[in-house]
Amino acid sequence: MPKKFQSPGGMHDVFGREYDYFEKIREVVCRNARIYGFEGIETPIMEDKRVFARTVGEQTDIVEKEMYAFKTKGGDDVALRPEGTAPIMRAYIEHSLYTKPQPVKFFYFKPFFRYERSQAGRYRQFWQFGFEVIGKGGPVVDAQIIKLIHNIFKELGVKNVMVEINNMGDEKCREDFHAALKKYLKKESNLLCADCKRRMKKNPLRALDCKKCVKIKENAPQILDYICKKCKEDFKRTLEFLEEVGVPYDLNPFLIRGLDYYTGTVYEFFASGKEEEDEGAPLALGGGGRYDGLSEVLGDEARPATGAAVGVERTILAMKESGFKMEKERPQVFIAQLGDLAKKKSLTLFEEFKNNNIPVSESFAQDSLKSQMARAGKLGATITIIIGKEEAAEDMVILRDMDSGQQEKVQTSETVKEVKKRLKEKKN
Repeated sequence: MPKKFQSPGGMHDVFGREYDYFEKIREVVCRNARIYGFEGIETPIMEDKRVFARTVGEQTDIVEKEMYAFKTKGGDDVALRPEGTAPIMRAYIEHSLYTKPQPVKFFYFKPFFRYERSQAGRYRQFWQFGFEVIGKGGPVVDAQIIKLIHNIFKELGVKNVMVEINNMGDEKCREDFHAALKKYLKKESNLLCADCKRRMKKNPLRALDCKKCVKIKENAPQILDYICKKCKEDFKRTLEFLEEVGVPYDLNPFLIRGLDYYTGTVYEFFASGKEEEDEGAPLALGGGGRYDGLSEVLGDEARPATGAAVGVERTILAMKESGFKMEKERPQVFIAQLGDLAKKKSLTLFEEFKNNNIPVSESFAQDSLKSQMARAGKLGATITIIIGKEEAAEDMVILRDMDSGQQEKVQTSETVKEVKKRLKEKKN
């Protein structure tokens, strides 16, 4: 027996009911994005590795451990995209989108790649949807993106969604905090893991984001005590806007997000669920924040920008935990057939129902009439159209009411008209 191939470790196939969840999320995201004025964007699945190393941070886990990076045959250093914001900013700069009316608002729904340990709702190829606003910004934009995502969760039936929020300040007002944090980490270095000890000098913030160094937060300095007056005022206004639109939030003074490009307001979304690494902890769904300095890192001038991303697989977990039921559209009509001539007429009838926007289903690949009728019953069809060899020769069909079991023959040419009439009568 030849070896059976399997999907690569940490990656998964999406089909059946799981695909229905994907499609439901995609539909809700796309519709809400359009309402809020966002346009879709697709960037290449692969980018110059420096797009991520420079923007995400050389000493983040993503760049150090988790990126799928390799050399092309031409010798270029590239990486499969681990996140969506840096490629979109690269596209904004490359195509001079700053010459268009600002801000530019993009949304996306696509796969990303990180070589990390698989766990509940977390894969090496994973899907995210996200929103980015570049060119103009401010507290009201941050609040509106949070509200938009909160609305999406609500429509998807995710219960008890909470926003944890903080402000990281800008580069200037973070200098004093960095100094205080380094001093504290040096004093409590016995509580640090090996990675955080190594990163302490260049990137002390990573210790606050490390799952292994939880105890280090207990007496650590808080960044809100060090941010400047403008950052405090912006943060205050963001919280006031959230209160205005009814989004619940919790202040988390140690929330810093895992990527180096964030400045100012940052936030994460959580729902009641199960984290595999810390059972009982709320389920992390995604997050975002401001990244006003990202464009400079990529060679452009500083431009206001903010955005957020949410894990699709994580959202599906939260939907299931919340008891969301995927209801498939019930076909109003099912076409059952027997014989080649009946198949030909059935194909034409199927297209007529489709063109008249009547939900229709079939099982043309089956020859057993009994199996087809069982399928019609399982799908919950209201009316089944039966075309046997005799009916096909007479240019007739049998209309069967699936509730009463009553049957009647009608002309093939009158089928759609008669079905419309009966469906209307049932509705009334």
